[in-house]
Formats: sequence, structure tokens, C-alpha cells
Amino acid sequence: FRAKQKRCEMEAYANSLLIAIPGFLVLILVEILYGYFKGKQTYRFMDTLSSLSSGLTNILKDTLGLALILISYPWLVDKIAVYSFESSWQLFVIAFICIDFASYWVHRLNHHINIFWNQHLIHHSSEEFNLACALRQSISDLIAFNALFLIPAAFLGVPASVINILAPIHLFAQFWYHTKHIGKLGWLEYILVTPSQHRVHHAINPIYIDKNLAAIFCIWDRLFGTFQEELEEEPPVYGTLKPSQSWNPFFINFQHLWGLITDAWHTKNWTDKLKIWWMPTGWRPKDVAIKFPRQQTDWKHQVKYNPPSNSFTKGWALVQLLGTTFLLLSLFAAVGNTSNAIIRDMGLLILVSIFTYTSIMDGFQYGKTLLHFYPIIAMLYVYFWGSELQTSVSILYYGSLLFWLFTWISSLLLGRQFHHSSSETFDGLQT
Repeated sequence: FRAKQKRCEMEAYANSLLIAIPGFLVLILVEILYGYFKGKQTYRFMDTLSSLSSGLTNILKDTLGLALILISYPWLVDKIAVYSFESSWQLFVIAFICIDFASYWVHRLNHHINIFWNQHLIHHSSEEFNLACALRQSISDLIAFNALFLIPAAFLGVPASVINILAPIHLFAQFWYHTKHIGKLGWLEYILVTPSQHRVHHAINPIYIDKNLAAIFCIWDRLFGTFQEELEEEPPVYGTLKPSQSWNPFFINFQHLWGLITDAWHTKNWTDKLKIWWMPTGWRPKDVAIKFPRQQTDWKHQVKYNPPSNSFTKGWALVQLLGTTFLLLSLFAAVGNTSNAIIRDMGLLILVSIFTYTSIMDGFQYGKTLLHFYPIIAMLYVYFWGSELQTSVSILYYGSLLFWLFTWISSLLLGRQFHHSSSETFDGLQT
């Protein structure tokens, strides 16, 4: 029964993404065009590809169920529910408020504790602020504990089915305010999280750090002392205090964790080895900080990450992103008629693709080396799954193989065109 229920939830999630992903892409394109015609472009080419790629990795992580659930909400509501509500609009309002309240405290925890910052850092890693950066979501939150913050909902007896319906809506509703093109919204600033408030949240100016943590209702920030208005004399500067310096979402997701591991290894103080994980974000043992200093972003004179790349590399990376997105949407469309094993292997193949082309975007040689393994991967997939494919998914499957083979052949024929030594830059729609 549990397996069947999980399968139904996965199909519902996939169907919602079939609508949401194209919608997000259309809105991002509209924002790019608006910025271009208004002369206020907020996008850079490679940064945008990186943001979209991060979104794909997060979707795949959730689809493949790559997380250990410490405590589940269905179990929690079964154990502590005191009330039982009939299905009504009041129930959905109560549930939505509970989700938003839980989101605030999870978000606050992510910003204030070293180990939890690792699973949120990627959302702040872009040095731009636009709709695309909203898709920079984590794949490093591999231990799920969010249900603990839904204790009020469980106590009130909110059914798990209602939470499952509202949670994606709550997440998608946070997309719109990642933009610089909308100013302050009058009286709505006292009720909802707005673009102005969320620009503050993404800024690294000292006055803005760790402010405006709410997701939908700004009442939580005003109530718990984390609200900060956007100031005209203090334009937000975006990114992280320790810049990611990468387009690769896998590196960005785990670089803070790697820093904690190396600091814990190098410090001579055994107490520090244990407490580094639970100290405030950015805390380091004194001996390690002296021996291995880390330079922070000079927010007043920010130099944005922009490794040299030519038009071919950008065009090739764009084709990879579009092809990978098409495969992902095709996979979602076939979820109902596809075995879990094929979904798993196709998802892992897409993750390998994202890692490869974003490594090439960063200029790493091993990214190009990985391309030579694609024909081997394609043959292995045909060997293991070719005879088990149903008609409804065979187009997806063989289309993906053709895509990988095209990638490999194009890399062999045109690999010399990959270039990372020019001084060419990209801004807006100039290329």
C-alpha cells in the first residue's frame, strides 16, 4: 500500500511539473525580453543556464526520492492529532498558514546554523536577481526533517493529503517575487512577501544579511524581528559572502559542506571538531581560520564570476540544457507507464549530463573527457532496458540515446571549438 501511495504521489508531482516547468520558462523568457527592450537587463547567459540546470537537478532529486526521511508528516499526524476537520476551505486556509509558518522556521534555521546553510546556499549563489535564480534549489538536503516544523498542523489534525496538495502550491507561489522589475507594492508590503522584500533577503549588504526569511506572509518577519525594508540609499548586492565561483550545481550544493569537513579535519581542538557543525553560519575554529584564511566578497566592489567562454561553448551548453529539459519533461509524461527502474536510470543519466555540460561551462577539461563515455552508457541502456520498453516510452528512451550520441559526435567533431581563454563576455541578449 505504501509503495502504491508513493507511486501515486510521484505521478501527481510529475503532472504538476509538466505544467509548472513550461510556465516558469515562459515567464523567464518574458522577463529577459522585457529587460532587453527596457535597457535594464538582469540576466547573464551562463548564470541563467546554471540557474535552470540547478532547477533540473532539484526536480530530479525529488522525483527519484534521494532523501532519508527522519520523520514523516503522516506518522506525526497519526500520533498527535487532537482534532479532526471536515474538508472545507477553512481547513485549506489553516493548512496553508501552518505550511508558511513551518517554512519560516526551516528557512531561519538554514540561515543560522553551519550544517543547514549547506542545503540552502545554492539558492543564494547567483550574483544576479531574476526569476531564473528562483529555480536554484537544493539537492544537498538529503535528510528530511521538515515535518517537525509542521507539528501545529499535525496537532490540529490537518490530513497529509491536504499538505501534499498545498506544499507544491506554496513553493511555486514563491517564484514571482524574484525580480528587480517590480517596485514596492504599497499596502501589500504589510501582508505579503514582495519583490522588494525578497531583494533584501538575497542581498549581502551587512544591513540586509539574514533578513526577510518569510515565504508568503511577511507577518512572521515582523513578528519575530527579522524584517528589513529595502532602502533607496542601499541598493542590494547579490550572491554569497563566500562566492561559489562555479556554474556547476553539484559543486555549489556541496562546497560549504566540504569546507566544514576540511575545517573539522584540520583543527587541533577536538571540541571544535564537533561544534563546528552546529555553530552560527560562517563560524570557523580559530586555528584553522588563521592557517587557512578565506577571502570574503567585497560587497562594495563585487567582481562577478565570469570565466571566459566563446559563442560556440555557450551555444553548445544551451543545446544541452534544452535537450536535457525535453528529456525530463518526456520522462514525466511517461511516468504512469514506466517502471521505477527506468525512471531511476534515466534520471541518473540526466544528472550525469548536467554535471558534464556545467563542468565544461566552468572550463574544466574532465567535462570534455566525460563526453567520451556517452556511447558506452547508451549501449548499456539498450542492453539492460531495450527489451522492456513499452511503446509509450520508447520514443523517450531512444530519443535520449540519439541525444547522447549527438552530443558525443558533436564533441568529437567540434571539441576544438571549446574555448575558455578569450576575454569575451556576455551581457543580456548581445550574443
